[in-house]
Amino acid sequence: MTTNHIPDGELAGQPAAYWTGVAYEALISFTRARQAEHGYTQPQFWLLRNLSENDISRDGRGMTVPELRQAMSSYLRPEDDLTAEADVLLKRGWLRRDADERLWITEAGEQARVDLKKHAPAIRAAIHDGIDDADYVTALKVLRQMIRNTGGTVA
Repeated sequence: MTTNHIPDGELAGQPAAYWTGVAYEALISFTRARQAEHGYTQPQFWLLRNLSENDISRDGRGMTVPELRQAMSSYLRPEDDLTAEADVLLKRGWLRRDADERLWITEAGEQARVDLKKHAPAIRAAIHDGIDDADYVTALKVLRQMIRNTGGTVA
């Protein structure tokens, strides 16, 4: 795979950390913009997913905002305000709050989660446009090995 302006021979000397950071920011920005076009935010979708027994939640039990923040700590961004995002979902009727401040997904919230999830394949397809599946897998294998080489953990 080549880039538009850097010859292949020069790519080997490029710093991976720089390019992974650029890629991360571009991918997050693109994904969040597509989600906003459909009327929701990435953190709102994560809240629904983490509270749904049909998705990430193991038991479908309610969680407090601090518990949700902890559960999402590996992918939340500093600007993500789960309290504000949850308030939006409460107003939409997609979440409810009990007397112990636990948030629970409602039936309407579960349907919204299912509906919102339907946008993911189109977002993924746009991101992967022009990238062969074999090249994608190779890129991920390389990144995973770099993580292991630097003492990181790969699940």
